[in-house]
Amino acid sequence: MTTWDEEIDLLVAGTGAAALSAAIAAADEGLAVLVVEGSAEWGGSTAMSGGGCWLPTHAGMEEIGVADSEEEVLTYLDHCVGTPDEAGPASSLERRQAFVRTAPVVHRWLEDHGLEWKIAKKYPDYYPDLPGGIAGGRTVEPAPFDVKKLGAWYDHARETLPPGLPLFAGDTYLLARSWSTFSGMVGGARLVFRALGGAVTGRRLSGLGMSLAARLMYIAKVQQGTEVRLDSPVVDLVVEDGVCLGAVVDGPEGQRRIRARRGVHLGAGGFDHNAEWRARYQGLDQENSSGNPANLGSAIEVAMSRGADVALMDDAWWGPSVAATSKGGPTFIVSERSMPFTIVVDQEGSRYVNESTSYVDFGHAMLERGLERTNHSWMVLDARHRRRYLNNAFLMGAKTFYEEGVAVKADTLEELAEKMGVDKATFKATIQRFNRFARTGVDEDFGRGKDAYDNYYGDPTHGPNPNLGEIAKGPFVAMKIVLGDLGTKGGLLTDEHSRVLATTGAIIDGLYAAGNSSASVVGRTYPGAGSTLGPALVFGYLAGRHAATRDLDAPKPAASKPAASKRRTKAKA
Repeated sequence: MTTWDEEIDLLVAGTGAAALSAAIAAADEGLAVLVVEGSAEWGGSTAMSGGGCWLPTHAGMEEIGVADSEEEVLTYLDHCVGTPDEAGPASSLERRQAFVRTAPVVHRWLEDHGLEWKIAKKYPDYYPDLPGGIAGGRTVEPAPFDVKKLGAWYDHARETLPPGLPLFAGDTYLLARSWSTFSGMVGGARLVFRALGGAVTGRRLSGLGMSLAARLMYIAKVQQGTEVRLDSPVVDLVVEDGVCLGAVVDGPEGQRRIRARRGVHLGAGGFDHNAEWRARYQGLDQENSSGNPANLGSAIEVAMSRGADVALMDDAWWGPSVAATSKGGPTFIVSERSMPFTIVVDQEGSRYVNESTSYVDFGHAMLERGLERTNHSWMVLDARHRRRYLNNAFLMGAKTFYEEGVAVKADTLEELAEKMGVDKATFKATIQRFNRFARTGVDEDFGRGKDAYDNYYGDPTHGPNPNLGEIAKGPFVAMKIVLGDLGTKGGLLTDEHSRVLATTGAIIDGLYAAGNSSASVVGRTYPGAGSTLGPALVFGYLAGRHAATRDLDAPKPAASKPAASKRRTKAKA
């Protein structure tokens, strides 16, 4: 018989969106919940993120006059993710339906708990031209949150932006052109007034992902009184006869065996910085992840050791990043590569991707081209790009970039090619062809600037294509671009209730997972901004609610073993 050190209803591992959503939902149902965080800082990758949540059909869409429906969303997923048969078990029809059906419920539920949502009206789906895609409204983000409400507990947050800078994700693309376009200047002014408004009222307003993480923590810890322990990783699960009874949790006072009467929920992130796993599952000899440095895959590992199945382990929330320097990084880049007067080439000097495409598709393009040619690539900037637009990577320190070879600079393209180490003739031909596209406004090779997603990060004052500008005026700068990511996408295989499946296909009763600890419901692609956090909130919520209603005396349910998914990248229509 197992001897327990303590008992609880639901044990939750992690402190990001998936974990805290489960904890809040379970506490709403009257369960006694304990949250354990493996690192010394709470918030996970959620706190480090942009904070956007893809929650289709939420009630706010009606307020802005955008029509949406479950049918439209499922149609869109079929076209951008692939059908459930194509995408594999993590993106089964049942899981898709559960996500789409529950997304507006979670939106309203968190509003009822005091979270104020802002609708990203102009932020389109990443494939807005596909059937079911729309040009804005499905993504929401939390309003800035006053972290003073958390008291001294905020001192333990995984902070990436200083409090007092209440950024919305939608501010970032406006700030990138804040001194070159009127809309950018207005966006910058709004941020300044928002920050001043917080300061004069004595608030410490947080923005982006920290706003979401802090609000969820406030609900769980302050409003509901849930205990949260830091430096307390789950190091083992207690599973008997296919039922998860509890877990072994390490901590400052040693290991404790905790019985979880209603279950254990794993929302402790992926394996972003586990070099051994990145090599084993993804074939990478290096990682340039912008995800939580504490994400080593330990929650996934303990479940696998107890028979849990996994999926999508070879994939990630890929995206191009400027290579790291001794001062920090890597720096994940989005708007910088989409503005005019920039081009990306491989080590041969050839272009291979629509620079403005979604970051996941960009990453897949690097992989399909071959990392021996694309990792690193070069992002070449015309002088007009440097003058007109903010490049976040250079905030790390341009001097260091040049000193360490992450960036090179030259007065002529020929000299630049030499410093980049690419073939001069190939590079010259690439630039000449690209410049012709910029003049006509039509990218004949990769379609850059042809849809609302590309244009979102472009310059609306530049024509004929807001994303294309000639590479013609020096001095020119080239920056090393490497394959980066926002975290890993693979993890524990779960059903529509967030229950973890065993390698036999059976359900491990009492064991739940969501967020990057689980394999993604959106498969190998990225339907829209917040496709990590939206499903994390939804499936965390579903886990907490299911645990509360779980029949402890019922026979163990079973599931048939679904087919594995195939690697695929969805090209933009």
